[in-house]
Amino acid sequence: MPGHHFRFKNPLYSLDASTIDLCLSLFPWAKFRTTKSTIKLHVGLNHRGHIPEFVTITDGKVGDVTVGRTINFPKGSIVAIDRGYNDYAWYNQLTRKGIFFVTRLKSNAKTRIVKSRSVLKNKGLTSDHTIEFTGTLTAKKCPIQLRRIGYRDPTTGKHYTFLTNNFKLAAKTIADIYKARWDVELFFKWIKQNMKIKTFIGTSKNAVMTQIWIAMCVYLLLAFLKFQSKLKKSMQQILRLLQLNLFEKRDLMALLRGDPMHDKQFNINQMALL
Repeated sequence: MPGHHFRFKNPLYSLDASTIDLCLSLFPWAKFRTTKSTIKLHVGLNHRGHIPEFVTITDGKVGDVTVGRTINFPKGSIVAIDRGYNDYAWYNQLTRKGIFFVTRLKSNAKTRIVKSRSVLKNKGLTSDHTIEFTGTLTAKKCPIQLRRIGYRDPTTGKHYTFLTNNFKLAAKTIADIYKARWDVELFFKWIKQNMKIKTFIGTSKNAVMTQIWIAMCVYLLLAFLKFQSKLKKSMQQILRLLQLNLFEKRDLMALLRGDPMHDKQFNINQMALL
């Protein structure tokens, strides 16, 4: 698989969850509210090849961080998460395991600046501090020093405050890591649009789970074909090409390369259809 586009060698993951809305009358086993059913797809996306390395499916009531705590990321990994995974005790556990995280700091978090570092303001950076939590419960759950980075997006003008336990990477790299978290959102969008997991053939729990897991298997097969073929075709182009040639007996790599079909092969296909 191709690597991520950052210079560091650490494995990079983005962790997020996406809900799939269902009709309560057809899917009563996934009841979320009085008039709504929902299941939730949790994904830990490996930026090396954009592969969904960690996947689980729960009902809509399960919190994102509840699943996040169960994932055993490799030591030295960097995990990008949003504020939905805010858990100070978990931050401490990740640090003890040698796993780095990049997230956004809640605005109401009580902290104390231990050390300040200079920043390159021409790159949008506004601050780079080593901090400690001063809240009674927060300090008990996370008694370690962390790094707080301020960044203003030059395009939108919006200001972000990032929190991380990585003190080696440049402050701008930390901001770029969080921005790369958007890739997992694009994954959810792609699989919902192309793998048809918003409309289900069956209504039982087993039918829904089976359809989603088949979609994941197909995604991995498409990614494998893309990496093996070493072609510049997108996964969507490969998918469309396969859909149009489902009943054609052809060499797969020749099909992906766009090689013309020989007359002999054409006659064989015609005989097979007869």
